[in-house]
Parts: sequence; structure tokens; C-alpha cells
Amino acid sequence: MTAGAPPSTKIGDMAPEALRELQEQRLRAMIDLLLSTDNLQARRLREVGVTRGTDVRLDEIGGLPTISKQDLWDHYPFGLRAAAEEDIVCVHGSSGTGGRPTLIPYTANDVEVWSEVMARALEGAGATRKSTVHNAYGYGLFTGGLGVHHGGLRLGATVIPMSGGMTERQVRLIEDLKPDVLCCTPSYALRLAEDLDQNNSVKVGIFGAEPWTDEMRREIEQRLGIRALDIYGLSEIIGPGVACESLDSEGLLNIAEDHFYPETLDGELVFTTLTKTGMPLLRYRTGDVATLHEPRNGPLRRMSKLKGRKDDMLVIRGVNVFPTEIEAVVLELASPHYLIVEDRRTTTAQLHVVVESTEDVRSRLTEKLKERLGITCRVLVLEPGKVPRTEVGKAQRLARWTQGQAPINGLT
Repeated sequence: MTAGAPPSTKIGDMAPEALRELQEQRLRAMIDLLLSTDNLQARRLREVGVTRGTDVRLDEIGGLPTISKQDLWDHYPFGLRAAAEEDIVCVHGSSGTGGRPTLIPYTANDVEVWSEVMARALEGAGATRKSTVHNAYGYGLFTGGLGVHHGGLRLGATVIPMSGGMTERQVRLIEDLKPDVLCCTPSYALRLAEDLDQNNSVKVGIFGAEPWTDEMRREIEQRLGIRALDIYGLSEIIGPGVACESLDSEGLLNIAEDHFYPETLDGELVFTTLTKTGMPLLRYRTGDVATLHEPRNGPLRRMSKLKGRKDDMLVIRGVNVFPTEIEAVVLELASPHYLIVEDRRTTTAQLHVVVESTEDVRSRLTEKLKERLGITCRVLVLEPGKVPRTEVGKAQRLARWTQGQAPINGLT
């Protein structure tokens, strides 16, 4: 466990003043670590007059420079590393936008932090050392699978390391091993629900890695008969466990604020890693859109479910549209399997919404989408099973069509 860190079960008992003091102490230590390097973040700190950690107070963090995904790309693979090469124990990351890789080096300390916040997330969902966790997040460079794995082991639970795909085998093991916790993407939870005849054991699901709505939450809960909780994280900050709903968090996600200090800039989430040592990031602009909320029962602030990503926001005839707004309408009338197509083959952009249902919903769905979004969408209705399912990884809910063949049969 990180030096000075309270036990994961005790953080909620800290007084707000004590948490703030801990955050400031860790922020200053993190800035000293950055300044010990000669990388981009150190140079930017010196440019604004910061020469040591004690130059900064927590309430002054808004005046410090930010870091972006572009900066990580520009210094690929490890130009922002702060730890010695021999102290790196693993590397995670993702392909990123357009396949551009983002790699994150982790020290043993970072893995400890990750294990702690993920154990805390599982515990908040009601898991105990007697639990069996069916982990259907992908293992590998993607942080989902190993993040849940680390947290489950830290909690003392039994982890079934299924990874993604192989749905028939997943269903068989859920039926045979009777896990009480299911961890996967929300879209894959619905995929499992199609084949799982009866759920006699799973009580709660922890679903993340893609934005999803409360409408999808209700769909999952109804089909599987479980509580469905949201989890948030990204490899640049640590992986899953940055924030997570608990059974009593009222639809908001508790932020592990003793390790990750949150801000918002124009609606965009910004995080500072207070305890990471492999590649600490000061004021990282995540690209995710959400709101922050004050604490309710304890010292930790909470965040809303993601509204979406800034780069996923669609501008159609001057109107800003997030895919989650479309999902909320689709799930009122049709199956949770759908595809949004942004058609930019001409100068006038058009939105197509492809759903699985019966033909009679077309006009009602078109009307409700116009009422919600303020624009007219073209609705294509397909038979059940015709919208592609995602077996592994994040669901592809949005396709951009600029030329050539349509991204799905039936569009013209």
C-alpha cells in the first residue's frame, strides 16, 4: 500500500479536512517527482515558476499546466516516464483514437494503488472475500481485465479470469460456478443475457469501459435480475477503479480522491494522479464529459455517469448531440442493440439510427428522437439479431460514414 495511505475500508471515515491535507501532501510530493525529471511536465512547471512541491497549494492547482493525449502521443512510448526503467514492472495502454498507441508504464507501487482502489470498488458493490467474481473484461494491454483481477485478489475474493468472448463457455461457467459478481462491459452483459437461461447466483454487476445510460441500466437489471453499477477509469490515470458506484451512492460514482484529484474544465474531466510513480500525470485532460458532485456520506466527491466523450460529440446542422442521448430514446422503444451512423458523404450531415424492432416503431422513434435532439434522424429498423454484437472489447455504437460502402446493410 502507498506510504501514508489509509486502509481502503477506512477512507470513507476521514474528515474532509484530513483528506484535503493528505491530497495537498501527495500533490507536493508528486510535483517534486516530476521536477526530478527533465520531461515535458517538469519543463512546463518551471515555465510557470514552480521549482519545488512546496511552491504549490491544493487550491492553486487550477493555475498549473495541463497534459493531453496529444502530449502522450508526441512523447511515445515512454517520454513522460518518471521512474527508473528498472522499476517498471508492467505496461498497459490502448490503441487510442485512430489506432494511435498510448502506453503507460507501471511501477510496483502503481499496481498496489490500482489493487487498492479496485478492491474498494468491489467492496462498495457488496463483494466480500467470500465472493466469486466472474471477470469477462478483456485481459492484456487493456486495463479492464487485470484491474478487476488485481482488486479481486486484494479483496480476497475468488476471481474467474474469463476475459472476453467465448460466450457459450462464459454462460456455462456462470451456471456451473455460480458467481455473485459479474464484471464486463454493459453491452456484453446484454449479450450474455441473450444466452443465459436463468441467473440463480449473480447479484450485482460492475459494468464500464463504455458510456451507457440509465435506460440501459434498467434493461440489464430487468434481463439479468441484478443490480447494475457503473465503474470508471482510464489507463492514463490507473485503469478501472478511478471511480465507481456503490450500492448506496444513488447513481453517482465515488471518486478515489485520495489517489486521483478531480476537476472539470468546460465539462471535461481532468485528473491528477496523486500517488502514481511510473508515469504521474498533472491535470490530465481525459476527453470524458461528466459533472462533479459534492460528498454526501463521507469525504469523497462523486461524479455523474459519463455523458460521452468530447470527440464523440456530433454536430448535426448546428446541434450538438451525444450518442448517449440517442441511446436513452432508443431503449424506450427498441432493443438495446443499435448503431448510430453519422453520414457525412455530402456537405449536409445526416444521422441514421439503426435499431432492432418491428416496423411500426419507426415513426414513433423518429418523432421521439426529434423531440429529444431537435433534429430529424433517419431510422432504419432491422429484424432481431441483425445489428452486429460485440463479443470482445467495447461496443461499437457509432460509425462515421464519409465515403464508400455503408457501415451496415440496408442504409442508402
